[in-house]
Amino acid sequence: MVSENKSQLVSALARGISILRCFTPMSRELSGRELMELTGLPKPTLFRLLETLCELGLLRYSERISKYQPGIALLNMGAPVLARMTIRQLARPMMEDLANHIVGQIQLSVGDGPNLLYAELVQGRQSQVFRPEIGMRISLSRTASGRAYLSSWAEHEREDYLERLRKRDGERAQWLESRLAETVNDLQEHGFCRSHGDLHREIVSIAVPMRKPIDGESWVFAASVPVFSEQGRSFETDLGPRLITVVRSVEAALGNISY
Repeated sequence: MVSENKSQLVSALARGISILRCFTPMSRELSGRELMELTGLPKPTLFRLLETLCELGLLRYSERISKYQPGIALLNMGAPVLARMTIRQLARPMMEDLANHIVGQIQLSVGDGPNLLYAELVQGRQSQVFRPEIGMRISLSRTASGRAYLSSWAEHEREDYLERLRKRDGERAQWLESRLAETVNDLQEHGFCRSHGDLHREIVSIAVPMRKPIDGESWVFAASVPVFSEQGRSFETDLGPRLITVVRSVEAALGNISY
């Protein structure tokens, strides 16, 4: 009987988490009907879980718009995750200096499995680059950061990822395979890889992955500038070497503590 109850509790937890994962910076307000479609949960089960999540402060129901929204308790739960990431505190001053120099944006992302998320963002003075939110998921295929992250995987892991993509979209998998080959070549030749404007045509980005994971989590630094800016035309001579210097300096600083 204990084992059966434990199984039910784990199942309920997984279902509750599946509801929370429906909310993103782009989907901040969802109705019960939308959540039912996204999760596939039966209506009675869904609303029991929604009631519990609201009582815990993880969700809130807005009478004004008749939709559910993330609760502030979720913000509180995320704070310890950010606080344990020593790399953010070490990297931020260097990220600020470079962001101001390029009049652009410097990003630090962390990856574990198929998830790559923004962990820190610094906007240079007068920068017009769109600022995403901390915790937003990053495209693995259409960004320099995503492909730099994929390049850090073991070859069989990348192949498994591509094989799953081939089953869903063969043409896209073929395109990504070509882009990944360019990424690996760029990293070997220049020490950084480029975005090629695959996600935002008006923005160009380069990315540099750290050479070793930290406690199993992989880290990638990236720099973004408007495509027609001076920095957007001087990857090899200025922006690239400066970003590489930031990454190597952070690696050295981490090596002095527990890297």
